[in-house]
Amino acid sequence: MKFIFERDTWQEIYGAIRKNKIRTIITISGVTWGVFLFVFLLGMAKGLDNSFRSQFNDFATNTMFVWGEQTSMPNKGFKRGKGIQLTLDDVDVLKSQIDDIEYIAPRNVTGRWGTPPGQFVRGSKSGAFSVYGDYPTIDKVSKKKIFDGGRFINEEDIKYQRKVCVIGEDIYKQFYEKDENAIGDYVQVNGIYFKVIGVYKPTQMGFEGDDSIFLPFTTFQGIFNQGKKISWMVITAKPDKDIVQTEATIKTKLKQLHDVHQADDQAFGSFNMGEAVAKTNGFLTGMRLITYIVGIATLIAGVIAIGNVLLITVKERTREIGVRRALGATPGEVRGQIMLESILLTFVAGLTGFILGTMLLWGINNAIGTNEDIPILNPTVDFFAVVGALLSIVVLGTLIGLIPAQKAVSIKPIEALREE
Repeated sequence: MKFIFERDTWQEIYGAIRKNKIRTIITISGVTWGVFLFVFLLGMAKGLDNSFRSQFNDFATNTMFVWGEQTSMPNKGFKRGKGIQLTLDDVDVLKSQIDDIEYIAPRNVTGRWGTPPGQFVRGSKSGAFSVYGDYPTIDKVSKKKIFDGGRFINEEDIKYQRKVCVIGEDIYKQFYEKDENAIGDYVQVNGIYFKVIGVYKPTQMGFEGDDSIFLPFTTFQGIFNQGKKISWMVITAKPDKDIVQTEATIKTKLKQLHDVHQADDQAFGSFNMGEAVAKTNGFLTGMRLITYIVGIATLIAGVIAIGNVLLITVKERTREIGVRRALGATPGEVRGQIMLESILLTFVAGLTGFILGTMLLWGINNAIGTNEDIPILNPTVDFFAVVGALLSIVVLGTLIGLIPAQKAVSIKPIEALREE
């Protein structure tokens, strides 16, 4: 091992590389490209994953939405086409009888799906916007980003049917001057005065947008004469429960409550967020797997190319190796020099690929910034994955270097000296 630290060893390696500069550059470009591709693809996959997770950052992913539609089968004297209206009684039954449920939030809305919008008035300005009736529970399922100084609806608002509201950022911009404080101000919704208690900023997963108004559920029911009717319910399963199975259980119970045939799949509409998230996670996992396969395959191809070039180099240096052996160089020293050359080339190539890949990801990250229209967020590579890749190519370089090294050792000095 002493020869590794000798100056002559590295001078000989440098001389061998310098004699064939173009061939060396072309050779190591394979490994450089492999590491570059590996880093780039891994970073972009991470960027997609970050973007996806940021969208669900404020939303419980094991969540489903359920609403009533029309029956497609007759049952218990009811003809097909019967409309299903969900009520607060359904919510109470589901809460008490299905243990899988962690949160359940009944919701009402006007201004969506063909219903008339609410009329919002402040001073001489007016506009038509969607109005939601909600319980505080919805904030646990889909967290609302409330600007400083404000709050969302609470249980006291529900209990006393307070005339308070939370407005969207877009409404604030339309009706208030810049930096004007909306909290505590009184506005009209459908001719009734409400106190503004908060201004919310929309989230990527929130379908309410930034031009909606939130009222306490009980207040909404009274103003719009809804009684026990609800538009739909948002249900979150407990963390250890299967949301798909929970959905099936909930629909079975709702069919019993509304005298719907158990084989009727059209009476209740639903959207299972947990199932959609699972599919997306599977897609992202597949992308990462493909990234590893492509990167590793390219790395191996590049390292093999280095081994092939070193075999050619050994052939060209047969006479030189014979002279060294005749002058007393041991087989271990000859073998070590060839292997060191292989390790050096693979390491330099890998490090170059890593630097180029990282620089490209850095440039993409700066160019994209926080642009929500591009589904890439902070494309980075895992430190341990990169270190593992670099170590892998060093190991591969060592193993592939054994072939030309053994070839060099097998050359007999007397035969090498006869080589023309």
